[in-house]
Amino acid sequence: MTMDIFTQIDKLLDGNIDHKRISHLGIAAQFCRKINLIETVNQAVPGKKRKVDIGTMVQALILDTLSGRSPLYMMKDFIKEQNCEVLLGRDIDHELFNDAAVGRAMDTIYEAGTRQVFSQISFNAISALCPDEEIRYLNYDTTSKNVYGEYDVAEDTGGPSITYGRSKDKRPDLKQFMVELMCVHQNIPILGGAVDGNSSDKKLNHKMLTRMGNHLAKHGIGDGAFVYTADSAMVTEYNLNALWNRLFITRLPFNYKEADLAVSRAVRDKSGWEKVPLKESSKVSRPRAEYKLYETTVTLYGKEYRAIVVHSSAHDKRRQKRLDNRLADSVKKVSTDLKEAGKTEYFCRADAEAAAEKLTSNDSMYHSLAVEVEEKITYGKGKPPKDPAKRKIGSIKYLLNGTINEKTEKIERGREESGCFVLLTNTPVAGEMSHSPAEVLAGYKEQHGIERDFSFIKNPTIMNSVFLKKPERVEVLCFIMLIALLVWNLMQHVMRRNIKESGSVVEGLAGRKTTIPTTYAMTTKFRALDILIILGVRQFSGSLTPVQEKYLEMLEIEPVYLLYYDGVKKEFDKAAIRAKLDMK
Repeated sequence: MTMDIFTQIDKLLDGNIDHKRISHLGIAAQFCRKINLIETVNQAVPGKKRKVDIGTMVQALILDTLSGRSPLYMMKDFIKEQNCEVLLGRDIDHELFNDAAVGRAMDTIYEAGTRQVFSQISFNAISALCPDEEIRYLNYDTTSKNVYGEYDVAEDTGGPSITYGRSKDKRPDLKQFMVELMCVHQNIPILGGAVDGNSSDKKLNHKMLTRMGNHLAKHGIGDGAFVYTADSAMVTEYNLNALWNRLFITRLPFNYKEADLAVSRAVRDKSGWEKVPLKESSKVSRPRAEYKLYETTVTLYGKEYRAIVVHSSAHDKRRQKRLDNRLADSVKKVSTDLKEAGKTEYFCRADAEAAAEKLTSNDSMYHSLAVEVEEKITYGKGKPPKDPAKRKIGSIKYLLNGTINEKTEKIERGREESGCFVLLTNTPVAGEMSHSPAEVLAGYKEQHGIERDFSFIKNPTIMNSVFLKKPERVEVLCFIMLIALLVWNLMQHVMRRNIKESGSVVEGLAGRKTTIPTTYAMTTKFRALDILIILGVRQFSGSLTPVQEKYLEMLEIEPVYLLYYDGVKKEFDKAAIRAKLDMK
């Protein structure tokens, strides 16, 4: 009898049961919903009514990116494998995501202006998910991205110029475009986009500076409310003038003599250094670098700035190698001089002593010579007498012999200097936006968040080989990557904030407990998350694990939102099912 009932249920559910894997994409979709991505894009990108609106198309492209991006012509295959109601909020025919539809959507986005749309999305996201968090630092940097193909500039009608430039990927044989990015809260992008492949970092900095104020003012962020941080390419006369009324922290490059002078001044002053307390390191195999700081001033283009000399126990490898090369050259020079001098024979001691004195004074930067005059006695011909004292001397010549000594104090000072770099800032020493030397260093180190962002963009599973024919679509692809990066980093930011506030720990990679999980670590916990759809009603194929539940709690997501985009749970219509069973 029981078997008969199950047989009837199987027949009844024929064609009304489905099984989908959503993994971490359900979480990403909920973060898109939290920042009103679809609505913001549709409002910012006007156009004719479409079967798939632009906002939904953008969200689909972002979820595809976060799954390990497919070629754009395979978007419909990606959508076919997903449950659109869970990820996009409604059921959509996958055929509507064909390559022609994706291309038309990208062209529409380009016409609306990718930068304007992205800035609106990002500021909406910050307002929604970080409403009470102060924006103290704005971090700016650039990177390059290689492309394949000719990209004839003469035929370009818009978008970034795809051309040869200074490749940060060490591929000068490939054409490229560049990506610029401005972030808050270390690595959450708020401004950015694709720029010409041969752009200068220095010029990009001053272009960003000229438009940065307008963008921020629209969202209620005044000039004095933040500190602009950037790498050493920012240091030009134009940029420093543009930033005179705005606070900044940057690195002073050593092609300015003021940087060398500041380091030399600091190394000579043994008493003016301040040690930075070390934070506990969770990795024994990778101990944290130790820092000590020295504050001085430098004058650039007629204006005085604070200069924080930073000595790191993790020496700058390039400067250390440069010092090693100088030491090798120094030894070679004095060795060569000593060898050549040793070949000369002098018939007069006075001449030999004069040559020794001259050789001694002709030392190198890191080595000195201690030279002695030695006699070379030549005896007369014939059988030596029994008494050596009566042996007849034929001639006496004088040779130079010496030893090479290191200038220990100077070498140690050189090694000390090689571990130093200089931070340049105009932040005040007192008042609301004051910065101590340690706070200047901490502010500058937020710049490393952008470097992690660039590793995300360069990750081949996120942004693989670019084969798009139109530079305009390359710009839109960059726009999609930046929104994907925004969502990815927001998930990490929210997780870490809630873990810190609650004093919790979660399981990270390899089962280790951590208070600073990465988004990638979170995604590994949801790889096998599947849902069953029976008569339109969804449920997980198995119970959520405690680790998954903890992550969802820290992400501020109720489990039902992974089953239903709007969180409104459906129930089985038991009466209808019973009636159908009776009919069977």
